[in-house]
Amino acid sequence: MVYTAITGRFRVVIIGPARMLTAVYTFLLEFHHKAMTIRTILEFPDPRLRTTAAPVATVDKRIRHLLDDMLETMYEAKGIGLAATQIDVHERIVVMDLSEERDSPLILINPEVEIIGDGQLEHDEGCLSVPGFYETVSRPDCIRLRALNEKGEAFELEPDGLQAVCIQHELDHLNGKLFVDYLSALKRQRIRKKLEKLHRQSA
Repeated sequence: MVYTAITGRFRVVIIGPARMLTAVYTFLLEFHHKAMTIRTILEFPDPRLRTTAAPVATVDKRIRHLLDDMLETMYEAKGIGLAATQIDVHERIVVMDLSEERDSPLILINPEVEIIGDGQLEHDEGCLSVPGFYETVSRPDCIRLRALNEKGEAFELEPDGLQAVCIQHELDHLNGKLFVDYLSALKRQRIRKKLEKLHRQSA
């Protein structure tokens, strides 16, 4: 139910409870979206990508805001993973989402990985920091992961397959390493020159 009343020179709109809840929910969604920021993703061979990230001391409001920005940036760039290093924030934080619906984010704060088993998986890897290039990289296919979530709570996972590959790829970023480091020097130099040329053209 909605009706309008006039009080002096002001118009007061009185709405029913259901519509009020919808209006408040819509406002909060819009506010949350506007509060998030799309960050600039560093691209190879930017030397800042070689920085070793420091552990997060406290999972607080600043970190949670950073997580929102990282997820928004990753989704906007059509990526499935993003390390804080890639947006020039050198703290040990990773966000991922391998779901088709893009609605199942995985938050990794201070992640640590242990290799379990001897299996290797070859996968064509790409990277938001090396746009337009895909190369086959071999990595362990079973790992044990320990990390904190967005609430600062510790958890463990034993991912395998693509998820294990993605986690290792993103953790490499936190240690200043990129997937191109697994390639031959010739391939790596060829990619570097092509990206440097693109950077000059877009400058």
